[in-house]
Amino acid sequence: MLFHVLNRGVGRRGLFSQEKDYAAFEGLLEQTHQSRPMRIGAYCLMPNHWHLVLWPERDGDLAAFMQQLTTKHVRRWQLHRRRVGYGHVYQSRYKSFPVEEEEYFYQLVRYVERNALRAGLAERAEGWKWSSLWRRTSGTAEQKQLLSAWPVPYPRGWCKLVNDPPTEAELEAIRRCVARGQPYGGEEWVRRTAGELGLESTLRAPHRPRKVPDKA
Repeated sequence: MLFHVLNRGVGRRGLFSQEKDYAAFEGLLEQTHQSRPMRIGAYCLMPNHWHLVLWPERDGDLAAFMQQLTTKHVRRWQLHRRRVGYGHVYQSRYKSFPVEEEEYFYQLVRYVERNALRAGLAERAEGWKWSSLWRRTSGTAEQKQLLSAWPVPYPRGWCKLVNDPPTEAELEAIRRCVARGQPYGGEEWVRRTAGELGLESTLRAPHRPRKVPDKA
């Protein structure tokens, strides 16, 4: 099963401020990939957060991979900034939610790889060096080894698809899944997957307190 995994700096604190910060995280990603094999479909590193699209082969692989990656990154971040013992780096444990294959996988990867363009950090999505799209289109043969083949065919003209603006409905659907941590896919698949993984609560709208009438 495919997963969208993401996390942010606590209080939206910057995680990456210099090129060497991004490069160091990519280095940790490569090291973790070697010791804890994981199929990596896509990723994008942003100044205060990151996105990964992962495809574990066995139960437990995702948790083991993410624990090693984030633990090493927190240790490096704190040591580099002399902030050991000064509180958390990430806002919480990483978020992850399952993604249906076919069209939903394409939509999610477009969303992930388009992050820097949407934020105004690059003129074109493939121009953002700290992403799978740059690595896939401009990286060396060694750099490309980090990325796995997709579970669906790689489309022709993918860069153009990523750079073309998505629909508001598509953006809203993905953002809703990110906010609630719910599966992303077709309605029937979402219900079934939520039941299998015990995620039924993510399908319910957030509770809103009942309005109390103003007193006369």
